[in-house]
Amino acid sequence: MSYNKSKALFEEACKHLVGGVNSPVRAFKSVGGTPLFIKRGEGAYIIDADDNKYVDFVCSYGPLILGHNDPDVKEATIKALENGTTFGASTENEIVLAELVKEAFPAIDKVRFVNSGTEAVMSAIRLARAFTKKNKIIKFAGCYHGHSDFLLAQAGSGMLTLSLPGSAGVPESVVADTIIVPYNDIEAVSQALEKHKDQIAAVLIEPVPGNMGLVLPEKDFLQKLRELTTSEKILLICDEVMSGFRQSFGGAQHFYNITPDITCLGKIIGGGMPVGAYGARAEIMDMVAPLGPVYQAGTLSGNPIAMAAGIATLTKLKDKSIYKHINNLTGQLAEGMRRIANENHIKMQIAVFGSMITPFFNDQRVTDYTTALKSDTEKFAQFFWTMIHNGVYPPPSQFETWFVSAKHSEQDIEFTLKAFQSSVNSVGQQ
Repeated sequence: MSYNKSKALFEEACKHLVGGVNSPVRAFKSVGGTPLFIKRGEGAYIIDADDNKYVDFVCSYGPLILGHNDPDVKEATIKALENGTTFGASTENEIVLAELVKEAFPAIDKVRFVNSGTEAVMSAIRLARAFTKKNKIIKFAGCYHGHSDFLLAQAGSGMLTLSLPGSAGVPESVVADTIIVPYNDIEAVSQALEKHKDQIAAVLIEPVPGNMGLVLPEKDFLQKLRELTTSEKILLICDEVMSGFRQSFGGAQHFYNITPDITCLGKIIGGGMPVGAYGARAEIMDMVAPLGPVYQAGTLSGNPIAMAAGIATLTKLKDKSIYKHINNLTGQLAEGMRRIANENHIKMQIAVFGSMITPFFNDQRVTDYTTALKSDTEKFAQFFWTMIHNGVYPPPSQFETWFVSAKHSEQDIEFTLKAFQSSVNSVGQQ
């Protein structure tokens, strides 16, 4: 494969954009080489600037559960665009999408749409602090909740990819009220609650973390967390920006049968357009302006283009056959990866949740931030480029989750497993 046009574009981009990119993981720092520039997507495939075609498992890091250029989403977006791009006023589709979100998440009585997952979580924490009249929050090491200052301590995602422990420009005083505990360690949560008795407003969690690679909750961990927070009158905030709608029409909270106090959403609910949302029972949400004293606003919140794309996406996801298809394909991919890794004596752990999957180059089961960090990133980099050369586009980081879409087929999985075979062979020879 030739990558000459991507190389030329990256050289030009570096003159005008910071690091040549607008989001750090796109710079390919952890895998080396020149980032690929993508010019088009169709179904399960993307085509780069040099006309190389790939089976895509990034899917824009999650929102494209229906694949690229889904005809219904495309039609809805174009129709909305014909009426205008933004009005700075309310539209009927905000109500329609809110109803769909509430249908999927029964714990939500009212929704506030924002423009990103970062904004949703930031607003949810402000709301939790106002509702409880407490300041401290607990978050889990390796869980990424966006780039707001007080959540960048031991965050996953791009910070883990770039080996950054935190972020410059964030004063210690800002994160002083952020308490970090290991994911899957209920005893650590209990100890933190005891140490900071009556000071904690909320526990914030990705119920299924996807930003240190995909990590699954241990048995009863989420249920015990819910019990602890309830008994201590602490709000539980579930950040389902990534996991929401990825296993079923109801997110990880539906699958694991827990009821959070506040839910944060994004990615899929915009159908590929920028969007985020937070929602809770009415008692909590009525604290938000204009009904209450918690101020949060946004000129483009509830943008009509994003609302239309989101409605088209969630309406299609009510069809359970879609989940049967993508979950089965993801299971086939995982099973094939495990078999090939075993046959080639490659130490690898495969984590799966619905249509999310991560192959870790790790000889032990990944259960938290510490075990995720033991993954062999050098082997992953070699693996990544061999996959690229064989026509498969995985995320350019060991610590980003792969996504399967409704447009992937069994033939795509077979093709991917052949590339996987070649890639692990290459890694095994190093």
